[in-house]
Amino acid sequence: MLTFTALPAFNDNYIWLLQNSDTLHCAVVDPGDAQPVLDWLAANRQWQLTDILITHHHHDHVGGVSQLKQATQAKVTGPAREKIPSLDLAVDEGSQIELLGHTVQVFAVPGHTLGHVVYFSDDTKNTPWLLSGDTLFAGGCGRIFEGSAEQMYASLSKLAALPDTTLVYCTHEYTLSNLLFAVAVEPGNAELAKRLLEVQQLREQHLITLPSNIALEKASNPFLRCLEPSVKDAAEQKAQTTLQTASEVFATLRTWKDTF
Repeated sequence: MLTFTALPAFNDNYIWLLQNSDTLHCAVVDPGDAQPVLDWLAANRQWQLTDILITHHHHDHVGGVSQLKQATQAKVTGPAREKIPSLDLAVDEGSQIELLGHTVQVFAVPGHTLGHVVYFSDDTKNTPWLLSGDTLFAGGCGRIFEGSAEQMYASLSKLAALPDTTLVYCTHEYTLSNLLFAVAVEPGNAELAKRLLEVQQLREQHLITLPSNIALEKASNPFLRCLEPSVKDAAEQKAQTTLQTASEVFATLRTWKDTF
């Protein structure tokens, strides 16, 4: 059984800490800054950091890797198609790794970056979980920096097909701003309105809004709802043209969100 703890970094990043209490081994995901992890390890000396997982090459996700590697000798796993510091194990679509006694699948999800990967586990020891990096956010998705809208939509569709109960651990506290955009797209979505109210209450108390889950994302995240007539209509009104495919709807939403 794993537990997940969010270590805040920078303004709105989370470094996810995964712990196996049976072995006292732990792992961290996308440590853009080593210090929050080193501080936690210093305060919890019985725990050993054995693994560092990386989803993509952006500095706010890899900036602390080399320092942590030097301090702990943890194994660094990351995307094969990107330059990752201190990389020990390169993974890509179809790779499978063992992490803290759990089997984890790797999916390639190009879009935010071309080599972005995510990590998914649905073994029987835990509720299914997804480390989604900057691809799928709670209520939104990452910007497209290197890939195409078609690639990003295909990547998100792959994640939307995971079990509804899958817990989604993304790497930024963007949920409130994402949902404010979602309401602009779908003002009549009752599930979305309910979620927005809950998130507003959490953020007023400076509490984390994660993890999400796939069912909630499919019900309220416009980027996973490009086939819904209400979302398509809103995108077409914004684009002032007929949109033929779901990826065209997605591309319009992503451009709209970029300037929202």
